[in-house]
Amino acid sequence: MFVRIVKLSFNENDVARFLKNFNANKHKIRAFKGCTFLELYRDKNNPNIFFTYSYWTTETDLESYRKSELFKTVWNKTKPLFNAKPEAWSVDKVETLV
Repeated sequence: MFVRIVKLSFNENDVARFLKNFNANKHKIRAFKGCTFLELYRDKNNPNIFFTYSYWTTETDLESYRKSELFKTVWNKTKPLFNAKPEAWSVDKVETLV
């Protein structure tokens, strides 16, 4: 299992459109084969910056999602809203304390 972190930055006028698209698709993304967890975070100091955290069983599962029609649909509506290049990291979870 690994974690995918994506930083997304939008123009203020486009935040509502991003959130509408995310909310319309979040359950489909979470239900995609191999996705075991999905969260959306909003920066406390800049409300136009968001982060998605998703947990994937394998890198192949993430790549299957990235090649899927679902991803293409979500991405095609999200990409024009960016005001900066999105950043993404794939990381291995080392430890969780609860």
